[in-house]
Amino acid sequence: MAGTKQYVIGLDYGSDSVRAVLIDADYGSELASHVHWYARWKAGKYCEPAKNQFRQHPLDHIEGLENTIREVLRISGVDPVSVKGICVDTTGSSPVPVTAEGTPLAIVPGFEENPNAMMVLWKDHTAIQEANEINELAASWGGENFTKYEGGIYSSEWFWAKILHVIREDQAVKDQAYSWMEHCDLMTALLIGCKDLSQFKRSRCAAGHKAMWHEDWGGLPDPAFLAQLDPYLAQLRERLYRDTWTSDVAAGNLSQEWAERLGLTTETIVAVGTFDAHAGAVGAGIRENCLVRVMGTSTCDILIAPPDAVGQHAVRGICGQVDGSVIPGMLGLEAGQSAFGDVLAWFKDILLWPIQNLVLNTAILSEEQKTLLTQHVEDNLIPALTEQAESIPLSESIPTALDWINGRRTPDANQELKSAISNLSLGTKAPHIFKALVHAICFGSKKIVDRFEEEGVVINDVIGIGGVARKSPFIMQTLANVLNRPIIVAESDYAPALGAAIYAAVSAGIYADVNAAIQKLGSAFEARYYPQAEKVEDLALLMDRYEELSAFVESITNRKTKAAS
Repeated sequence: MAGTKQYVIGLDYGSDSVRAVLIDADYGSELASHVHWYARWKAGKYCEPAKNQFRQHPLDHIEGLENTIREVLRISGVDPVSVKGICVDTTGSSPVPVTAEGTPLAIVPGFEENPNAMMVLWKDHTAIQEANEINELAASWGGENFTKYEGGIYSSEWFWAKILHVIREDQAVKDQAYSWMEHCDLMTALLIGCKDLSQFKRSRCAAGHKAMWHEDWGGLPDPAFLAQLDPYLAQLRERLYRDTWTSDVAAGNLSQEWAERLGLTTETIVAVGTFDAHAGAVGAGIRENCLVRVMGTSTCDILIAPPDAVGQHAVRGICGQVDGSVIPGMLGLEAGQSAFGDVLAWFKDILLWPIQNLVLNTAILSEEQKTLLTQHVEDNLIPALTEQAESIPLSESIPTALDWINGRRTPDANQELKSAISNLSLGTKAPHIFKALVHAICFGSKKIVDRFEEEGVVINDVIGIGGVARKSPFIMQTLANVLNRPIIVAESDYAPALGAAIYAAVSAGIYADVNAAIQKLGSAFEARYYPQAEKVEDLALLMDRYEELSAFVESITNRKTKAAS
């Protein structure tokens, strides 16, 4: 009926929580949002940070799916019939072992508490050795180098390496895992009630950037290549997929079961799933030669370019270049840092040690006083460090730090690398170290921009999205000075969820294409940061020290790796 309101839902799965956002499909205004924190993840279950193991139970995500969507419908009060589309975006690569019907293995009796049956979160780095084997084989086996469009280096954060690690470690999971699905595919298949995985539309974004899928070699890597890693992988390939789809395409309609569980109807279209950073770039209004930096615990850096602008040239050391992974008809290029906000969160945890281990264990204070004091310190620690760090002149002796606290994603993935700090003295205080860490994450960002430009990819604009971009003017101004170019910040609190909603609007037929939907629904901008000429030169000198420390740490890491092998 003409004039009937239409709404879409973007469902954004992050590392700690999932958020649903209900968007007016005509104007882009947000009617309601709701966040659900993963209970098992928050309790630290199935994770061992000391060995870089980070697993999540699928029930956290299923419970979050139901909780968030029902709540935005309750808050908004919209007619369920008017909700035309849903799209899911998730972290990645975060593969999940599943049965032949697509049921997550962790829900199958006997596997409920097995970490190897869980979702292997993007930040899990237990598969470093397997990634090294993939890279060595790709370069030496005599056939196509399947890492070519993954930047030439396969990462332990990605699909095949993680699967290879898990099946070597756990025979029971290997025997029972009929197939594996990326998180975004799993949640999409769940919503449409798919029980035949051979008919399911897998995400182009996930397959191309993390699973070495490419049209040049007809899909996934050759079975002969995979079999040399483990025969299981070659068998698995036959149970995966050949074709992939972009997120402007409908995966199907909401199933009767999930329509009832969510309070919607089976008329609601569910789009093909995608990754959070790619959806975030869409929500921020990405355009040609515009770098969108999704800045949270880690970063993802997204660019789009016409296929003829890059051609068959494979950009070295990034996280893939995939036709249609962001905007259909355009190449999507991805890079990023394995830790960004996590670098500062690590330092905060270090400084909170006395509170957690002394103050909270003292008998001097009451329980109420302990709670109030702890909350006060946690709330004010980073703001106080920021204020004092800003006041330290760049001419003062500032430590040099590396941002590799969780390894290096790009350029040139190497998850064996560790962070380091140099130039410490008796005059070094906590704000000096904090300032050094801010410099480190910005210098790591500069290395990514430099690599794109060295490879002939033009960058005219930079857009920042995410919590760090909106909450820390100090970091954003430092980044503008380090990159020596302006940065604009998207207004939306939930750019990935907004981007997912944009995909949902196109897949539901409300808009003809993604660009048209972006024009109506994309985020506005709330801040602009311009380089400060007086600081650009000083920061360039400090980056030279970052380069020197980087080279040293990488050289000793390489020596240790060779000695161990």
